[in-house]
Amino acid sequence: MAGERTRSLLRTLRSRRLSLVAATSELIELDISDRDALAEALGLVVPESWPPELYGHRAMQYSLTQLDDPSEQGWAFWYLATLDQPGELVGICGFKGRPDESGSVEIGYSILGEYQRMGYATEAVLKLVGWAFSHHNVNEVCAETLPHLRQSIRVLEKNGFKRTGPGSEAGVIRFAISRSDLN
Repeated sequence: MAGERTRSLLRTLRSRRLSLVAATSELIELDISDRDALAEALGLVVPESWPPELYGHRAMQYSLTQLDDPSEQGWAFWYLATLDQPGELVGICGFKGRPDESGSVEIGYSILGEYQRMGYATEAVLKLVGWAFSHHNVNEVCAETLPHLRQSIRVLEKNGFKRTGPGSEAGVIRFAISRSDLN
């Protein structure tokens, strides 16, 4: 019963095959400490292979700090779950915070191994890019990846991102899509 009440308060988006649930401090704390309670709160199956690569303890702690301000919800990460019943967590996708002063926001994503190459990352990025551009202060969505991560690059390219040059760290490349690219 408590799980149903919690689910009704969660910010969610839907795509063709996914439900995207905006992370909250409470969900992240459950994610860190109690997989069964997380499954109950989300009303989803949490696979044994959870969490996905690149979504470790450090990323969870960063998001917890970010979500100290409740208005940041949506600008952290979103849980990705299949719409099939019972729904199952397949990964995460989200932002590294609100847009900066130039209107740029950085997106990232990670999908469990058994769900890769099924289009879930592409679908989630498309939905969240649209969500980001629904905010008037967002002019660009960017992403950084390593040159050898061809699947990640393909996700970005399928969503209209263009390579813009080197990333913020050595060996990283940057991709971006601007609001004007959508017109």
